[in-house]
Parts: sequence; C-alpha cells; structure tokens
Amino acid sequence: MSIPPFAIRLLGVMNPAYMVAAVLTAARRFQSGPNMETAMQYLCLIYENEQEWQKLPKSEAEKIMGEFFSYTESIKKSGHYVGGNALQPTHTATTVRVRNGKLATTDGPFTETKEQLGGYYLVQAKDLNEAIQVASRIPGARLGAVEVRPIMEF
Repeated sequence: MSIPPFAIRLLGVMNPAYMVAAVLTAARRFQSGPNMETAMQYLCLIYENEQEWQKLPKSEAEKIMGEFFSYTESIKKSGHYVGGNALQPTHTATTVRVRNGKLATTDGPFTETKEQLGGYYLVQAKDLNEAIQVASRIPGARLGAVEVRPIMEF
C-alpha cells in the first residue's frame, strides 16, 4: 500500500493516531453489515506516548501509518466502522472550566500523563466481546492502549 504524500509530510510531527483523521476524512462512512440493526456502538479511544512516536525512525513510522490505513479499510469492509478522528498533539489543547459561573481556560491538557489521547474510532459491534476484538487490531494497541467504552443511548 502506498502512503499518500500528505501523510508522509506530517509523520515528523504527528502520532499515527493523529493521521487517522486524514484517512477518515477522505473516506466514506460504511455503516452497513451483518446484524447491524441490533449492534451497539463503542468508542475506541487510542492512547499513545507522543514523545515515543517522535523518536521512531521514519521507516517504522511509515510502516505503522500503512497499518492504520489498512485497519481503517478492513473495518469499513466488515461493517464495523461508524466514524473516527485523530487529534492534534496535546500542546494544541485548551482546557475549559466553569466555576461559580466564571469561565477559565488553560493552554494544554488538564493533566500530565505518560500516554495521551491521540484519536478514536467509533465502531458498531454486536457486543463488548466483538468490540474488544475489533479494537485489538488497532495498531495503536501495540504502541499504547485502546480503551473501549459503550456509547450511552438515550
């Protein structure tokens, strides 16, 4: 699989999870599949260490990006894909709080952690076990962690 030039340009500053946005934006949503009428939705939150990603050799980063592109295509074909996005690095974040009616903002993330939220996939699956199987194939699971949470329906 060939990696698009825009993805290669961003490899030096972005985590693979951030790059998923480019793939997801360019691709159509695929929301049909077997038994999806009874499927539940699960959010797969991808956590990775931004500093570790920046230390990867370019060839390794390109390989991982290819794995993300392939993974996205595979869950579209299987009917599990609902959506997803990647996030800009944490230094671009703004934390918002409202206390006693007063708005306060802080540049950056709320807390310092070893792993940062880099992106997510929203998937549909028949149950938690299937969602875990889908999430276990996300390349970011090998580099950090993927948290799987059911979407609350109202």
